[in-house]
Amino acid sequence: MGVLTRILILDLLAERAEFGHGGNQEVVRPFLKSSDVEVLLITPQMQSPIHNKKLNSNPDITLTKEDVPNWDDEFPFWSLLEVELENKKVPFRRIIMPMVADYLKMKCWLEGLNIDVVICSGSRRNVSIWEEWMAPSALLMHTSSNYGIPTLGICFGHQLLCHSYGGKVERHDSLSSGIWELELTKIGKEDKLLTSHLMPRDNISGLYTHQDHVISVPFRLDILATTTHNKITAVRVNDGQGNPLPSWGLQFHPEAAKNRIKRAYEWGHISEDEFKSFKGEHDGAEILSSFANLVLKYHCRDEL
Repeated sequence: MGVLTRILILDLLAERAEFGHGGNQEVVRPFLKSSDVEVLLITPQMQSPIHNKKLNSNPDITLTKEDVPNWDDEFPFWSLLEVELENKKVPFRRIIMPMVADYLKMKCWLEGLNIDVVICSGSRRNVSIWEEWMAPSALLMHTSSNYGIPTLGICFGHQLLCHSYGGKVERHDSLSSGIWELELTKIGKEDKLLTSHLMPRDNISGLYTHQDHVISVPFRLDILATTTHNKITAVRVNDGQGNPLPSWGLQFHPEAAKNRIKRAYEWGHISEDEFKSFKGEHDGAEILSSFANLVLKYHCRDEL
């Protein structure tokens, strides 16, 4: 990986300044302790499929306003933005994603970008209410995780990752918002993403806001944790022989830092009831730090 980490983010909350762009910054922040970072953003939920032809043999084409005719202007469009994080300048650049159903084409696209990490954010959309853009997005997550690129699915991203391997997602009658304690499975207790920051007998909690739930997963996904309200709340992909791959799905929001939640409430992006339910401590920041450390170790060929 060297001195630069290239992070590809499915930016599915692009229209939300705090839980979208702000959340992306919280995910990226821990990587800056070990390297410089370049962030490539894709927005398949807003991208026009006719612009596939722009990619041709070049996988890295900057997204322009004409490529996203359905852009939600609640958050102004930009192609490139430089953000200062941890005393470093971090470029966030939007690129065109191939809206394809071909695994080999998706794999070649990822290889051409020389991506170190793939992350899928939450979304206001729902896997249980399927939309056309979700199929290539699910293929991207399946390809990156199966190919061995460190991958993290958050909330909607967790559900999409599970769906891509044949997991079942169902919509519950009501929204679940709040902080829940995780109960780790036997495999989960050995998983460094969730446990490397814990002391003996420590509890681990996550912040949730979702209505879709993953209710079953196939053998390629190991269940790491459950909660009283959410049966499959964390998973890890394996290679089919039981060997873990550097790919995880988390139903909760580790990027939901307190300052982000406060501003989201002040700007009217979450309700007063949601804001009250989010008060309390959770392990999100520590888990994101663990993820960044695991990615670095993976690319140095250390044991995960």
